[in-house]
Parts: sequence; C-alpha cells; structure tokens
Amino acid sequence: MAKNRSELVAEVAAKADTSQAAVNGVLDALFDVFAESVAKDEKITIPGWLAVERTSRAARTGRNPQTGETIQIAAGHSVKLTAGSKLKASAK
Repeated sequence: MAKNRSELVAEVAAKADTSQAAVNGVLDALFDVFAESVAKDEKITIPGWLAVERTSRAARTGRNPQTGETIQIAAGHSVKLTAGSKLKASAK
C-alpha cells in the first residue's frame, strides 16, 4: 500500500494540529533544500531517520538490448538515500 502526497499532507496536518496548506508549504521547502543541497554536493543527515547525498557514477560500457551493440554510457550523478536506525527499526 502506497501513500500519496495529499494523504501524507492530510495525516501530518492532523497529527500536528495545523493546516494542510502549512504542511504542504513545509514539504515544498524541505524538498527545495534537499534539491539545492544535492546540487551543491552537500550531504543532509537527519540522525536516526535518513541521509541524502549525491553519488558519482563512472563512465561504463553498456549494451543496446535491441541490437546487442556495445555503447558507451557517460559518467553521471545519482542520489543515495540511506535509512537511519529509527526508520529501519520501524520496518520490523
């Protein structure tokens, strides 16, 4: 079962006894900070909950699945999310 953003906003607003508009604004700001930090190659850590960081991928050789032809895949970046101990413990 997945929870979409509007369901998450409604649930957080109810638990925090605040408006959904306020929670939505906070989530927008949080995701903006995440995006800006990742772009600057800064790691964000929320102890016990999660860590977000930018990772680098080296250039590599791949294969086109339709033709079988060898292709070069350029170096690039990705985002790594690591679950903290509290988040891991809640999954048990």
